[in-house]
Formats: sequence, structure tokens, C-alpha cells
Amino acid sequence: MSDVRFVWRTSRYVSAIAAAVVCLCALAVSAESPSETIIIKGVPHIQQKPDFCGEACIAMHLQKLGHNVTQDDVFNITVAKSPAGFTDADYARHIMNLKPTMPMGFTIVLQRPFVVIGDEQAGLVRYRAEHTVKWFVDRIEKLYFKKDPPKIYDIWLFKDDKSYRKHAEEIFGDRPDTPFGYCSDARGALVMNIATGGGTLCHEIVHAYIASNFPGCPAWFNEGLASLYEQCGTRGDTVVGLTNWRLEGLKKEIQADNLPSFETLLSTTSYQFYNMAKGNNYAQARYLCYYLQEKGLLVNFYNAFVRNAKDDPSGCETLKKILNESDMGDFKKRWEKWVLNLTFG
Repeated sequence: MSDVRFVWRTSRYVSAIAAAVVCLCALAVSAESPSETIIIKGVPHIQQKPDFCGEACIAMHLQKLGHNVTQDDVFNITVAKSPAGFTDADYARHIMNLKPTMPMGFTIVLQRPFVVIGDEQAGLVRYRAEHTVKWFVDRIEKLYFKKDPPKIYDIWLFKDDKSYRKHAEEIFGDRPDTPFGYCSDARGALVMNIATGGGTLCHEIVHAYIASNFPGCPAWFNEGLASLYEQCGTRGDTVVGLTNWRLEGLKKEIQADNLPSFETLLSTTSYQFYNMAKGNNYAQARYLCYYLQEKGLLVNFYNAFVRNAKDDPSGCETLKKILNESDMGDFKKRWEKWVLNLTFG
């Protein structure tokens, strides 16, 4: 294999290989029929594997130069790595393994670091991959995340509620308890009813990034940050969360004096967050993040929390420092008043 690496580092060999690929492809196109075989004199013949046209051509030319290289060697060695360590080969294998499980009429789009699959018209699936997934990923990475998600996630975009529920059960054995979408981390899938909009998709994309960039993230901040982008837009080139449907319920809880202290919210375990006053927890966490965003403190808080998580796993002390607050009870009163003045719709 050192022989292959030497060849690949040498620019004149690369140029020769590129020329060979062009010549071989030109000869293939000039064949009198699609089934006609072209044998080039002096070049070893390799039977191409499916989708390995370029790899087979390069391997043939390298063998002509005396190097013992297969089309698999070319595929495995000459690929670029993504920041998470996934190569072109990894993505290609992932898609090849995905195709047999994909129902008829679906389109696959590689939109790194995700693979997007949808049952709308192919052009619309590609549009959503670029104008929803890529649009959001580019901006959220710039704000917070240095690492790609820890696995290659598939984003399944189902065109309506009927398709969403039918395929969630057929493909994953799931019966969704939400009309919007959900993440199946065990299967590496974000399963979406895209007819309801892209908010839940953005929410779940944040979770995928948190998994690799902040693995010890407590539920309150994981869900607070993710739900912030359920309703989002831009200010300049920056993605920002906007007020959303959670605001009305939060206001009612504030007026009824039902919200826990921030110390209590931030110290909740995952079980407590997801099973005790779940709706209130989501809304309170979201609008704490929204407050930090509107005061220009959210990115600083995220970075400080990640740095300090070992010593401050709840984030409470970090939050106090970022807010420059010693009395979180007093802050909560001012925050509640601020929330009551917000509007949605």
C-alpha cells in the first residue's frame, strides 16, 4: 500500500491518471452500442464494480504503470475526510447500504454531514436539502459547532402526515406520538413530516450536533437551544430564534406563578426534565436561551458552559457569571416581566 501512496503523492502520475480517465471515458462513449466492450491495448482490463467507473479507470492505468492497485484501493485511499472523520468512501458505503431499505419513489441527496431522503418530487427534495438543511447547518456551525455529528444521520422528509406515519412504521417500526417529527438516535435517523414545516427539523439537527460537541449537555440546555430554532430567521448572515407557539403557555404559567426557580430548572435530571412539567420545562428553557440571544450573550454562554461543564455540570454558576447576576430569584422576576412583553404572531 505504500506503493499506492507514493503514486498518489506524485503530481505527474496524477496528471497521467486524469488523462487516462478522460481517454477511457471518451472511448466508452464512442462505442457503437451501450453493451459493446472496449479493450485498450496495453492496459490491463478490470471489470468495473457498480458506480466505480472512475476508480476502475484509475486502477487500470496504475496497473499499466506497474503498480498493484485495485479499484477498491483507489476508492479507499483517495478520499477526503470530513471534520468528523467520515470519508467520501464512508458516505458512499452508507448510501449504498441505505438504498435497499428505501421505498420506491424516494430521492437521496448527500448534503454533508447528512443524507437527505424524501418522497416529494426530486427537485423539491434537492431544494429542501440545500435551502433548509444546508442553510441551517452552515449558520448553526458558524455560531457554535466545530465538530460534525458523531454518525452519518439520515434525514427522512415525508411529504405529508399519511406518508410520515406509514413509512415511520414500515421502515422503523415506529408509531409517532408527534405530528411533526422525531429523532431515532439508535437508527441514526431524523424522521420528519415536512408538511408541518422545517422547525422540528432544525430542532433535531441541533441535537445531532450537541451529541458530538457537548456530550455532557444537560437536558435543559439541549432542549432549550434546540427548541430556540424551531422558529428561526436571520439577522444579517446569522441565524436567530424567534418567538413561537410556546410563548402563550409560558405566559400563563408565569401569571399563575407556576414556574420553578432557575436553580431548580437547571439542576433537573433528564428524567425530571422530560417527565415532570415537560411543556413548562421546554418553554422556560427555550425563552431563557432566547433572552440570552437577545442580550447578545448566548454564544458566550454556550462556549463558557462547554469549557466549565466538568466543574459546573448544571451550568448555573456559568449562567450567573454570564448574566453578571448573584441573585437568580431577582433575575427571574425581571426575566418574567420581559417575557410577558413578548409577542408572537
